Amino acid sequence: MKLKRIHHIAVICSDYQKSKDFYVRILGLTPVQEVYRKERDSYKLDLAVDGLYQIELFSFPDPPARPSYPEAAGLRHIAFEVENIEEAVRDLAVHDVTVEDIRVDSLTGKKFTFFADPDGLPIELYER
Repeated sequence: MKLKRIHHIAVICSDYQKSKDFYVRILGLTPVQEVYRKERDSYKLDLAVDGLYQIELFSFPDPPARPSYPEAAGLRHIAFEVENIEEAVRDLAVHDVTVEDIRVDSLTGKKFTFFADPDGLPIELYER
């Protein structure tokens, strides 16, 4: 097997309209396709990240909560690369998104920080 790249990341949200607004309006991801699947009472929204990768945003009726802890086993977070982390943090502040203090990766010397989506999913910004 030879993996080529990440194809998509799937996110299940508890409030579809709120999460759609967050990922599209606040984070600026581009909607590619939105489908309502009546048999599952579920929306699926494909979002492009700078035209390269996709996030699949799903809604399901009453999804179970998934505890998220910084060092819990399993998928930890989604990370987005940005050119200027201070500018990105200011953009999020305009939308009242709480962002952790900017830190520096001791291995790479690059700046990074974390914030959360409407369901508490940890999202990292990592300066290029």
